Amino acid sequence: MIPPPRKASPRPPTLGERASGILLHPTSLPGPHGCGDLGQGGHRFAEWLAEAGQRWWQVLPLGPLGYGNSPYSALSAFAGNPLLIGLDELGIDEVPSPSLPSGRVDYGLASAWRRRKLGDAFAARKGSDAPSFRLFCEAERPWLEDFALYSALKDAHGGRSWVEWSPRLRDRDPPALEDARRELAEELERRRWEQWIFEQQWHQLREHCAALGIGLIGDLPIFVSHDSADVWAHRELFFLDERGMPTVVAGVPPDYFSRTGQLWGNPLYRWDRLRDTGYAWWIDRLRQMQRRFDAIRLDHFIGFVRAWEIPAGDPTAENGRWREGPGIGLFRTAREALGELPMIAEDLGAVTPAVKALRDELGLPGIRLLQFAFGTDPQAPDFLPHAYPRNAVVYTGTHDNDTTVGWFEDPGGPHGTRTPDEVARERARALDYLGLEGAGEVHWAMIRAVLASVANVAIVPLQDVLGLGSEARMNRPGTLDGNWEWRVREADLDTALAYRLHRLVHTYGRDAGAPAAGIPVEGR
Repeated sequence: MIPPPRKASPRPPTLGERASGILLHPTSLPGPHGCGDLGQGGHRFAEWLAEAGQRWWQVLPLGPLGYGNSPYSALSAFAGNPLLIGLDELGIDEVPSPSLPSGRVDYGLASAWRRRKLGDAFAARKGSDAPSFRLFCEAERPWLEDFALYSALKDAHGGRSWVEWSPRLRDRDPPALEDARRELAEELERRRWEQWIFEQQWHQLREHCAALGIGLIGDLPIFVSHDSADVWAHRELFFLDERGMPTVVAGVPPDYFSRTGQLWGNPLYRWDRLRDTGYAWWIDRLRQMQRRFDAIRLDHFIGFVRAWEIPAGDPTAENGRWREGPGIGLFRTAREALGELPMIAEDLGAVTPAVKALRDELGLPGIRLLQFAFGTDPQAPDFLPHAYPRNAVVYTGTHDNDTTVGWFEDPGGPHGTRTPDEVARERARALDYLGLEGAGEVHWAMIRAVLASVANVAIVPLQDVLGLGSEARMNRPGTLDGNWEWRVREADLDTALAYRLHRLVHTYGRDAGAPAAGIPVEGR
């Protein structure tokens, strides 16, 4: 028998404390409505995390989905995804027909079902007469009104991008916008209501997590989607032509994930114009993240130093150049406005001395990935657990990686990023480092390695805890089909799995109140 850990006052951890957590986006939670959400499934998962001794829950961006159903191509940098609204929390007990799959997210079917059910709830005006609804609308007006109008107009135009609307709407002609507000008044109210419900449910979930001693790590993509309320409403802040089309777009040069680089397609910021406003749009964005999360992962931190600029229309990211980012100025301004922000620098990729200098000047933990530790990249030795610094957030892999089992079993070849010989060498190095004779439970050996390291925070994708293969991979960078669809089965989140994970985190001093020494086991 393993005795329970010593009791401690439940509170979310800080990034400077020794703790561990799980990476799982809410859409991957189990539930009856086509995808996971912030309702009962989210609250049950928080309780499972506590049972497993976890103190962090990391999610992907929460915005309404755009191109390719990617959380990183949201229709707004501020709005919440209506797909994540818990229908059970609205008293909707009806479940869809069996045609709605439960094993993976079918975004088309799930969106249609949830939109219909949310429409029914809105028609009943559940809560829309509450004073808190009007207070929310007033407090969030700077982004909410633009998003409500943009999303209603997008639907009215059959989902087409804002650059394909009539020139008057595209260019935000005031009389045209006023006419649209009158004609779409009911739709605008519905979108305000959905955002209010989302915000209520998110903060209820956050309060539950806090009561369990679990902190939430949010993900802030540096760039925003071109087809978004943000770019439509703030064209002056981006490199666009007179029709609103990007003249240059973001991406990364050829790297581990893609031999031709990654062509993201996001418009690049005019940082000089943002600086002239005191970085007002960015300060508002960080302020909202501060309200929602206990820590913020700054996706593509390298972009704050320099961004890979690709001419619009190029088919790959190979023909690009580096453009200077805002550097320390943005963060100094943010700290003056918001105080200290607990942030994580996602510093993977072409890390230069300037990137390291900015990260260290800000005192931010960087990221280390164990899957990157066994290849021939010059940075590989830095990803070995014995080389981790304390001020780091370490992972077996992330949403962009294959699962650990999938990575280990990958045969290599023309459709991947590694040749069969490279795979064989990496596998041999991993087995040697982990002290394994064979592949048996390689995922648990990798989890143990990051948990045992001196790094303050260790995060493991839930797929790795479950020992799943490539079929459970969340994203394949550079591809469109089949991404972001994986869901966990409720039966997989059982007490036995929680017990095994809790034993490990307790052994390595990462659960609340646990000593650094191992747990005494009866009979030994």
